[in-house]
Amino acid sequence: MQYREFGSTGVKVSRLGFGAMRLPRNEKKAVEVLRRAIELGVNYIDTAPGYLDGDSEKFVGRAIRDCRDKVILATKNPIKDASGENWLRRLDASLKRMGVDYIDFYHMWSISWQVYREKIDQPRGPLWAAEKALKDGLIKYLCFSFHDKPENMIKIIDTGHFSTVLCQYNLLDRANEEAMAYAKAKGLGVAVMGPVGGGRLAQSSQEIAKLIPSGVQSTPEAALRFVLSNPNVDIALSGMSTIEMVEENVKVAAGEVHLTAQEREQIIQITERNKKLLELYCTGCKYCLPCPREVNIPRNFELLNYHRVWGLTDYAREQYKGLADHEKASNCISCHQCESKCPQRLPIAKKLAEAVQVLG
Repeated sequence: MQYREFGSTGVKVSRLGFGAMRLPRNEKKAVEVLRRAIELGVNYIDTAPGYLDGDSEKFVGRAIRDCRDKVILATKNPIKDASGENWLRRLDASLKRMGVDYIDFYHMWSISWQVYREKIDQPRGPLWAAEKALKDGLIKYLCFSFHDKPENMIKIIDTGHFSTVLCQYNLLDRANEEAMAYAKAKGLGVAVMGPVGGGRLAQSSQEIAKLIPSGVQSTPEAALRFVLSNPNVDIALSGMSTIEMVEENVKVAAGEVHLTAQEREQIIQITERNKKLLELYCTGCKYCLPCPREVNIPRNFELLNYHRVWGLTDYAREQYKGLADHEKASNCISCHQCESKCPQRLPIAKKLAEAVQVLG
């Protein structure tokens, strides 16, 4: 396993982190998967009180009970209100669920700039409570996880209150790339979630696999190697539910060189070209909505593009199957009302028929 210092904290973390959101629901199996990861050198485990309806924190606590000193523990606090006392109560509940005395990296969970201003940085609010928890040794470092606009990540970083950031980043979603570089330059540790695109890149795709000339065994390997090759990424969190997943990901993360600079640049150029190609098919502007039949036109086109551009056909079909019947392309009656509203003048009815044929 490769390790690196997590920002300016001085803590050495494994490049592969364990995202405990997708653990098996069975406690025995969950603990076995976690213990195998620890055995193979994964020392950073990330959970949250809402994962698996609270069972994730319990399972993590069971798994690390006799090896707490080997594990760097991260969890989160949902910012439900501006009360610091309530924030501390939620912290106490997590400590008790996991059976630990302290949490290493404690996150303000999924915050935005608006939430920071209106709920966190308030008199006797969560920020006050976090400073108290730091002083009392209940948490070692205050962090935040993030799903807002990249420019707002920079604003939160500039408050100076946080030691690390956890954000979305993968081969198909590089929106946070510049903000991550900014975080790194400011001394924050950078952990990323969704390195395999929330499951999109877990599916087999020859189009993605061939992006790496030196060759890969699977699409997830290509995705993980891309994320770990970014010098601003300290930890790639992977949601692993089986020992086989753990062993495969550890094997990838153990490599010293994940991509050469030339390979990485080539991948970025190809993905940028594909992004422009996607926009030719549909920009997602939603001017075509509402559809009188309630067909979710942009979502159908997005799934069609996963098939057409990235070769993620199995993923696209699974997602199409999960749409409500009225949202599916098959509900289109070719009334063509949407086409007059489309800025690109796309033949929407024809493309929806293609979606039915490919995905339905």
